[in-house]
Amino acid sequence: MSCKIDQDHDVSLQSSISLTGIGKAFRTYPSPWARLREWLGLTSRVSYEGAWVLRHVDLDFKKGEAVGIVGLNGAGKSTLLKLIAGVTQPTEGSVKVSGKLSALLELGMGFHPDFTGRQNLLTAGQLMGIPLRRLEALMPEIEAFAEIGEYIDRPVRVYSSGMQMRLAFSLATAEQPDVLIVDEALSVGDAYFQQKSFDRIRQYKASGTTLILVSHDHFAIRSICDRAILLQEGGVILDADPESVLDYYNAGLSATKNITQHEKDGRTQTVSGDGAASVKSLILSRGDEGLDIDVVATGDLVTLTATIETREALEELVFGYAIRNRLGQDIYGINTFHTGDPIGPVDAGEQVKVRCRFPMNLGAGEYSIATAVVAGETHLDRNHEWCDLAKVFSVMNANKKTFTGFVWLEPEVAVEVVR
Repeated sequence: MSCKIDQDHDVSLQSSISLTGIGKAFRTYPSPWARLREWLGLTSRVSYEGAWVLRHVDLDFKKGEAVGIVGLNGAGKSTLLKLIAGVTQPTEGSVKVSGKLSALLELGMGFHPDFTGRQNLLTAGQLMGIPLRRLEALMPEIEAFAEIGEYIDRPVRVYSSGMQMRLAFSLATAEQPDVLIVDEALSVGDAYFQQKSFDRIRQYKASGTTLILVSHDHFAIRSICDRAILLQEGGVILDADPESVLDYYNAGLSATKNITQHEKDGRTQTVSGDGAASVKSLILSRGDEGLDIDVVATGDLVTLTATIETREALEELVFGYAIRNRLGQDIYGINTFHTGDPIGPVDAGEQVKVRCRFPMNLGAGEYSIATAVVAGETHLDRNHEWCDLAKVFSVMNANKKTFTGFVWLEPEVAVEVVR
């Protein structure tokens, strides 16, 4: 096996990072004594096994591209980032990185708990390759962005996880890097600083920084990233646009998978399930007209009619739907389990019609409906059919006051002048 990591070497002008044939294995020993004997050179026999956490990974990241990496715990996400950042070396393959790289990996990584925030900034900053004089010049800007006040001169051990994240992110982004890696760090802390951090990330991306983001916040990946990668058991399962990857990932959470994807109106539709029951037709109509429509006015009373066809006899059937905005963020979702409207038992070959009436109190824009036919509260145990992009429609604000956001909440305004 051969391995190689090159930083600041020649990479094509189109790529900031290139990974070729990457694999990473960790040694596992049958006992602590076996590990000790090898360390002391007391045995010539190989007494360990290699546990591969990544294998046969080939990826390229273009300059200025934002890429989200998703996967279950143990899929190899953090290991992949550490290989790119040079924190660890691959067992096989090569990693090439072009330009200055800044990585925000494990929370508090590189911070000494007994040092003050200021001392840690100076120490960690120099380890990142920033000269001391430059760090001292950047310190006022770092302090201002972190907004931790007098805690900057207190030991890090008294910091909350959110304060540590503020300090680490402010240092990692004090100067615009060519490559920025963020691993779940922004999942802690308050919403204000998260938004502030994402604003800076967007600014850097617009200026040409390559961003690699690992996050369980799917909305962040959908809104920031140009591309997403799904890792599973140390390999790349899917590398595509964020909507396709995240829909596939969601479908894969179910015990019943059978995932298929195909193009629909220029987007990728994901369908999964065991096929015991499925939605044969889905109609969105105004009032009770029954005519399928694609454009709705804000506040219109609409009816969503799903015709479900069964292929097996089922004791219980649950129908659900979710309305999503153009970025794939769930605006609203409900199912018949939570509404208290049980369906079943049903025989094979039967059809069930479910009608859901509600006011379309959404802002102007494009939306989609995902449908689910499951057994139980969620699709995780037994998923008969989950269908993303089952219906795409538009909302226009024809008769409501001008407002911003996704939801129309009609206000009753009372004005009183007190003198």
